[in-house]
Amino acid sequence: MSIIVLLVIIALVVALYIVARTTLLGMTFRVAVKAIANNKGRSLLSMLGIIIGVAAVIVMMAIGQGSKESIRKNISQMGTNIIMIRPGADMRGGVRQDPSSMQTLKMEDFEAIKSRASYITYISPEVTSSGQVIYGANNTNTSVYGESLEYMDIKQWEIEDGTCFTEQDVQTAAKVCLVGKTVVDELFPDGGDVIGKTIRFKTMPVRIVGVLKSKGYNSFGMDQDNLLIMPYTTVMKRLLAQTFFSSINCSALTEEMTDEAIEELTTILRETHKLKEDADDDFTIRSQAEMMETMSSTMDNVTLILVVAAAFSLLVAGIGIMNIMLVSVTERTKEIGLRMSVGARGMDISVQFLIESILISVTGGLLGILVGFGLCQLATSVFALPTSIPGWSIILSFAVCTLIGVLFGYIPATKAANLDPIEAIRYE
Repeated sequence: MSIIVLLVIIALVVALYIVARTTLLGMTFRVAVKAIANNKGRSLLSMLGIIIGVAAVIVMMAIGQGSKESIRKNISQMGTNIIMIRPGADMRGGVRQDPSSMQTLKMEDFEAIKSRASYITYISPEVTSSGQVIYGANNTNTSVYGESLEYMDIKQWEIEDGTCFTEQDVQTAAKVCLVGKTVVDELFPDGGDVIGKTIRFKTMPVRIVGVLKSKGYNSFGMDQDNLLIMPYTTVMKRLLAQTFFSSINCSALTEEMTDEAIEELTTILRETHKLKEDADDDFTIRSQAEMMETMSSTMDNVTLILVVAAAFSLLVAGIGIMNIMLVSVTERTKEIGLRMSVGARGMDISVQFLIESILISVTGGLLGILVGFGLCQLATSVFALPTSIPGWSIILSFAVCTLIGVLFGYIPATKAANLDPIEAIRYE
């Protein structure tokens, strides 16, 4: 899309050039081009600010847009219909709450949602912990997630080797686990089959029944493969000795039904917790789609800040063009007087200098767009930064360059048009 927009702009410039050569304006256009060509070094330096400014704006937009799309893609891979239920926050109104406020999600809530919710396809209570996992002389720090079987469908986990734990394992709180690739690489650097091996998390021995397919790092730089997944009953009873959940993860029927599912879950949990109508919720419900929207909004704000910062270089470049054009008017005062003496109007002189300013700005803009494309390719191939150049950013850059040429060329053009022919001819 961006390539097509760039080609259209170049074709438009060529068409305008051809038209200019066949009209009365063509003579003025050719004079402006000749004046720029006679001062190649100065014209190139004037363009340099525009080139840098436009390239910076395009690169900032591309990195911002690419990062946003990368984050959306990573979140989408986890499922856009995921709903997360958390216990009440430990900070409310700036005041730290009692620890019991974090224990509001119980087995009764899980069972009520599972039996009554009609907009939910999968549900998994979650209990988390972190610590050291050991096998022989090898050890590493990792996170443990206590889940139900449906967690695999909610988070779209796949098993590369072995099998998943069973419902019987959940009911009996069996000491079994699924391991991520990072944990396997740290504990078993020599390779080999790890299925059936017994490792220790803290002081509890657990048997490996499956190895998860690698997901790599997410957009936040977190290693998604550094984890263990166990039956939630095992973590609750044998590891943490607690009766409450850290959270409950659900999956709505469809992404479009997420709002209905949240409303239904809210009703069920308020009834289960016996909350009065005027009482605040002692739980928090968030959807993956809401998280995606929040992250997109944040990235848009960051991109806007970066673009505004880069756009200041365009303002400086515009001032540079105005300065160079004012110098040009001073140097060519006698030429302007001669042209006026043979019948050139003030408007003709003004148009000539405006065309020179616009040509410098637009040419610099086109070169800046090409440089921006090159820098984006470099950022992607060398630094592995996600980039995506939106077509509208090229159109905007081209329009801004034209506007800069008009605005900052207006004062020199007006000064040239207002020169007195007699005084101009006498100028040395």
